[in-house]
Amino acid sequence: MSPSVLELELAASRARRLVLRMLEAHPAGHVGGALSAIDLVEAIYRTAMRLTVPGLAAPDRDRFLLSAGHKALAQYAVLAETGLIPTDVLDSYGRTGSAVPGHPDMHKLPGVEANTGALGHGLAIACGMALGARLSGFGSRVFVVMGDGELPEGSNWEGAAIAAHHRLDHLAVFVDANGLQISGPTREVMGMESISAKFDAFGWATTELDGNDMASIVRVLDELPLTPGRPSAIIARTVKGRGIPSIEGTVASHYWKPSAAELAAAIEYCEDTTRRLEALVAAS
Repeated sequence: MSPSVLELELAASRARRLVLRMLEAHPAGHVGGALSAIDLVEAIYRTAMRLTVPGLAAPDRDRFLLSAGHKALAQYAVLAETGLIPTDVLDSYGRTGSAVPGHPDMHKLPGVEANTGALGHGLAIACGMALGARLSGFGSRVFVVMGDGELPEGSNWEGAAIAAHHRLDHLAVFVDANGLQISGPTREVMGMESISAKFDAFGWATTELDGNDMASIVRVLDELPLTPGRPSAIIARTVKGRGIPSIEGTVASHYWKPSAAELAAAIEYCEDTTRRLEALVAAS
């Protein structure tokens, strides 16, 4: 049975705590984007993907690509929270040779489909995977999470054209549009609005939602593909650093180096949120 929205919110809160667990191991990382995207990643893994530990290498598996690879803390946390990798692997974050490095490495961690972080590559890789699944007769779906800060990369739009031309309706892209990147607001660094209009012009079916509202995310996942015969682009408006009030909506959260006191306060807030949601789930 699929988890309820409340159960998914609890799972996302636990995943946020795991992000902070990695900062306990090494107190610096690309936290802001990981936290803005984590609701999307959690919902995709728990409600949309056909994936189990034995099936991580199955040729007909569904696939998830984190195109914005610097948000890897989100994927690591969700892989652990869902039981697809051992949680204690997270404690090696920041160490030489770690299976959970600053950007995802497909050769080090099960569940990582491609090495990403050189921005703009994820969508093109996903197109190849979606085409390969079709040619192999598999019913696999491919999910991609991108960042709005990587949209100026031209390779994204080559991928967008390919996906529409080949009618890859088993491909869904979520753009984590938190409005901020390492250099400042995206509208000032390189404005790409209207994102929806651009994907629509390339032949995609598009919609927009609150990317930190679990009910909205689940609703869209249930509706995929948005239009048969067209790839789906979901523009998810999110808050950078979501779930940690002291850094929400700040450029500084992009690569956060908290003091011991700041990290302790963030952990306390996250654990309080988790306990509140646990009580609500128990009472529901």
